[in-house]
Amino acid sequence: MKIGKATVPHTAISTSNEDTIVVRGEDLCKDLIGKISFTDYFHLLVTGSRPTPAATAVLDATLVAIAEHGLVPSVQASRMTLAAAPDALQGAVAAGILGCGSVILGASETAGRLFIEVEERAGAGGDLDAAALAVLQEYRAARKAIPGYGHPLHKARDPRVERLFAVAREHGANLHYIAIAEAIERQIPQVIGKDLRLNVSAAIPAVLLGIGFPLPALKGVPILARTAGLIAHLTEELEQSIGFALSYQATRELEYDGELPAGFAATASHS
Repeated sequence: MKIGKATVPHTAISTSNEDTIVVRGEDLCKDLIGKISFTDYFHLLVTGSRPTPAATAVLDATLVAIAEHGLVPSVQASRMTLAAAPDALQGAVAAGILGCGSVILGASETAGRLFIEVEERAGAGGDLDAAALAVLQEYRAARKAIPGYGHPLHKARDPRVERLFAVAREHGANLHYIAIAEAIERQIPQVIGKDLRLNVSAAIPAVLLGIGFPLPALKGVPILARTAGLIAHLTEELEQSIGFALSYQATRELEYDGELPAGFAATASHS
């Protein structure tokens, strides 16, 4: 990130006076509250403009698709944190969000950057399959992971992929990045010797880039969506705590393979 020389801070997102709160040039109370959905408001906040109907449908679909997927690591971390500190909901939410990295949730941004690389390699009207193959070969040579492909549970395509693609088609969104995502999927076996199918982390940028959603904000979509899922899990955790049970499950099969002091005798249970 470039370090600028500005000495006066600037923002185009919000300002206010005694009577009015302005968000992206609109009066919050007169123009937005009760008149705009949260999905549209999120788009307005990030981009500075209200979405088209296609953009609303696609963005809303991605938020629904990624909000919840069971007791994934970020959810487990969040629930165990709340079990240990039930008065700190904000800390438990943060614990889950801090797990959003290049493997979990954050792959949407890196997959989006992969699509842009293929797009630039192909040029206007170029061969997407040839460009995808060339970029994938470079990734392979550099020992870089291919973001957004493969899933530990969904060995065929992640079922969320086709539904997101269908929403984009149904609402007339630009399908260019879907074509890039599918070209990459076709070329992966030539590069690594096996199929790796699209997962939701590649589907999200494939549809969002097609509605003009900014590349640097892609990671924010799964973060926002998963926050909703975390709040649901934490509400349940307060009513029916499983945080310590999750901790127990993690240690039940644990085997210590380090050195031991003389005379140490292992016990059958852990404290």
